[in-house]
Amino acid sequence: MAVKKTYHGSCHCGAVRFAAEIDLARPTLRCNCSYCLKVRCWASLVPPDAFRLLAGEQDLGMYRFGAGKESHYFCRHCGVRPFGQGNSPRIGPFYGISVNCLDDASVAELAGAHVTFVDGRHDAWDTAPQETRHL
Repeated sequence: MAVKKTYHGSCHCGAVRFAAEIDLARPTLRCNCSYCLKVRCWASLVPPDAFRLLAGEQDLGMYRFGAGKESHYFCRHCGVRPFGQGNSPRIGPFYGISVNCLDDASVAELAGAHVTFVDGRHDAWDTAPQETRHL
């Protein structure tokens, strides 16, 4: 049974703030693609109607790479990446919420979140990489 909760999140300096309906009992993602590996991405994917930007649209920068299918947003002041946006052939449009940017998620909720590892480096999104300890 899905148990969605409204979480509030922000960048480090607080200029960018958002709310998202997230079920932390659903798997969160860690990926080994070149970008996610460098930023140690830990994301919860939500549909667009489950995300609201509350403040800081003018404070956001955006980065795209490769095919440019995903937008990675960051705060222009502190550099923190609170969320990204994409459109996957597998799941459709989504927001990737940085789990570590959730201000009101308890330590117990974060520790209990299930992590699914995906092999983005080899475009094998339904397969875990052989090694995950560094992710």
